[in-house]
Amino acid sequence: MTAAVIGLILLALAFDFLNGFHDSANSIATVVSTRVLTPRRAVIWAAFFNFIAFLFFGLHVANTIGKGIIDISIVDKTIIFGTLVGACGWNLITWYFGLPTSSSHALIGGMIGSALVKAGPTALVWKGIIKTVTFIIVSPTVGLFLGLGLGLTVYGFFRNTPRALVDQFFRKGQLVSAALYSLGHGGNDAQKTMGIIASLLFSAGFLGKTFYIPFWVVIVCHTAIALGTMFGGWRIVRTMGQKVAKLTPVDGFCAESGAAIMLFVSSMLGVPISTTHTITGSIMGVGSLQRLSAVRWGVAGTIVWAWILTIPCSAAIAAIAYYVAAAFA
Repeated sequence: MTAAVIGLILLALAFDFLNGFHDSANSIATVVSTRVLTPRRAVIWAAFFNFIAFLFFGLHVANTIGKGIIDISIVDKTIIFGTLVGACGWNLITWYFGLPTSSSHALIGGMIGSALVKAGPTALVWKGIIKTVTFIIVSPTVGLFLGLGLGLTVYGFFRNTPRALVDQFFRKGQLVSAALYSLGHGGNDAQKTMGIIASLLFSAGFLGKTFYIPFWVVIVCHTAIALGTMFGGWRIVRTMGQKVAKLTPVDGFCAESGAAIMLFVSSMLGVPISTTHTITGSIMGVGSLQRLSAVRWGVAGTIVWAWILTIPCSAAIAAIAYYVAAAFA
């Protein structure tokens, strides 16, 4: 394996680490903001379930990323470099401003930007791109209705139970819902980096004539995202845990459970959705259960704008990175 390929694999794992770092807020914001776990214990809890997610899910999402966004025949080291610089750059920008954007869509935007510079629109696999872009709308919307539906069900079931007992019960329940959400996060997001590394190995001739995901790639990607989760993006924790809507333990349980259901289904279908969009929509759904004014819609609007800008901005950064790298190649 050449030094260039090893360097790009390390860069891909750095993106995976940033993914966990950036998205740890999604996994732990509700359980921290409701004071069910301390931040330190929450990130360890989330990191563990992010790591073991490979035991529960197939590699459908990894295969979509590996060969379902851009034509795999044009992939080379410069494409992968531009993709990762675009995704990492946008992740760092949005982390700095505390915006819970999608690492997944930043990666996809990076792939699109690099491919357009190298080969033009014909390099894009529109079926996979359209499916992914569609879920920018579908995942938060379904997350919202799942969170809202679970909230209505739980509130109705426990309507005659003293609030103190309900909070005590769901403080324990949130440990389960946070674990399920972290499993879904690891099962969907870690696979995206697997797809990038596998496409690099395939283009360099290390996988033979058939595209597949080597097991060592699965392990190192889950390790990287788990380590990133342990370090945590605290700026985004504050946005997700308190600025969108103030949550109680029962609200946190419903939000995490609704998002986890969506993540489990999408991972099984091989759709690389945004875990960020899903949990944010679910939090909005649960928050609006009390009253519509309980959701801070101004903050939500800022987040939505960041979602809209993610693919074009990461694509632009990737395009510049590809152009510069190709000039010096």
